[in-house]
Formats: sequence, C-alpha cells, structure tokens
Amino acid sequence: MNKRIFPAYLGVILIWSTTPLAIQWSEVGEDFVFPLLARMVIGLTASVMIMTALRLKLPYHRAALHAYVAAGLGIFGAMQLVYWGARYIPSGLVAVLFGLIPLFTGMIGLLLGSEDRLRLAGFAGIILGLAGLGVIFGAGMHIGTQAVPGFLAVLAAVMVQAGSLVWVKRVGADMPVLALTTGALILVVTLSLPLWWLLFGHIPAINRQASLSILYLGIFGSVAGFTLYFYVTKHLQAGQVALITLITPVSALLLGQWLNHEQVNIDIWLGTALILLGLGVHQWQQLIPVSRVK
Repeated sequence: MNKRIFPAYLGVILIWSTTPLAIQWSEVGEDFVFPLLARMVIGLTASVMIMTALRLKLPYHRAALHAYVAAGLGIFGAMQLVYWGARYIPSGLVAVLFGLIPLFTGMIGLLLGSEDRLRLAGFAGIILGLAGLGVIFGAGMHIGTQAVPGFLAVLAAVMVQAGSLVWVKRVGADMPVLALTTGALILVVTLSLPLWWLLFGHIPAINRQASLSILYLGIFGSVAGFTLYFYVTKHLQAGQVALITLITPVSALLLGQWLNHEQVNIDIWLGTALILLGLGVHQWQQLIPVSRVK
C-alpha cells in the first residue's frame, strides 16, 4: 500500500467508524427526519460544488437515471430506518450490523442469479453471521424496551442498502461515482423534504453538538466517504478493501464506549465476533491474496 492510498484507506475506516456515533449525536428530539434531511442537503450542496469545480456534468441518459433511482431509494430507505433505530441501540451496534452488507449482498445476488454458486466458505460465513445476529438479538432484549424494534429497524436498513447495491450493480451505468452520488442525493432530498413536512413540519431546536454532527455527516459521511471509498477500491485488491468491514465494527464499538459511555455487554461482543468471523470466512478467497501483496 503506497503513501498516497494509505491516508485514504485510514480515512474510510475513520469515517465509517464515526458515522454511527455522529448519527446519534445529531438527534433533535422526536424528529428523526430533519437531521437526515439537513445532512443530505449539505451533502448535495458539497457534491454540486465539487462537480462544478471539476467541470463534471450530471448524465441524464436512461441508465444513469435508473442508477440514480436505485442508489437514491436505497439511501433514502436505509437512512430513514437507521436514523429512527439508532436512537435506541448503541452506535457501535449500528456499525456491526452494517458490516453484514457483504453477506446480504451476496445472498441477494445469489437469489437473483447474478452471483456464482456459493462455495462452502461462503455458506459457512453466512451461517456464522446469522448466528451472530441471533446472539445480538438476544442481547438486545436486555438493553431497553425499544432496543429490539431499533435493532430490527437497522437490520432492515442493512437489507435495503444491500439490495440497493445489487440493483445499482445490475444497472451497470458507466459514470463517475461523484455523479452517481449527486444524482442519488437529489432524489433523497426530494423524497425527504415532503416526508419531514408531513410528519413534523417545523424546524426543531438544535444544539451545538447536533449541528456539528449534521455538518460532519453532510460533508464527510456523505461526500468524502463515498469518494475515498471509490478511490480505495480502484487502487487496492478486493481483499484489502474487505478488511475495512472487519475493522470498523470493532472500532465503532470502542468509540461508542469511550466517547458516548455506551454499555456493551459480553453478548454483543460475542455476536460481533461471530459476525466478523463470518465475514472473514465468507470473503476468504478475497482475503488470501492480502498476505501475498508486498
């Protein structure tokens, strides 16, 4: 890994590790839609400014529009569920559940016939991941009365996001990732604004921590995160990129304990270990080459 890629790699890990905590810090009472709407407006504004500076144009051909819908609906559905569910479970657990995206993406692709037949390692990885989910679900019974609905909401968000990724991949639109992000954010803002108006309809009181968290999520969580991830995936082997999903759940749990004083019991750590083991086994063929790269 050369000196230029390494900072980007660390940047992706840092952003993915801190995003769940920033989502919780951006809470403004019962209104879970406004923080997301504000984040997406900031992200869209930043994306448009960057595209203008780089003189990139937003494609409007049929495949591009299809890709915007696929990505935008995934972001809209997943983020609404996350912002609601993250209020009731530890922020680190959100990162753990989102670490399951590679497993769910593989499962959905297999059902749709877009993935090769599962090998023994892939099947074993899915079983381990589901076992970890079962352990965490049982632990959620002891976190709080709304922990289970929050857990299910975030898990549903993971499924929506995985389905969206498969959909975008099947569209196969050839365009810069920044253009795809911008087009998706336009759709997310378009859908989020009337939803917020119907459910709440007034701007809530926002403290300094929530304001800074929304700003951070808009710039780094939405724009920089996508851009850095695309840069990393373009220059590194798949196995090296896959390691990110094994690192961020643990770092997010530790950050939640350290910065947000979250109580993470032994069952959640055990479930996390099973999920990470499942991810490692599932991506075994990709992770093997990492040791061979000099």
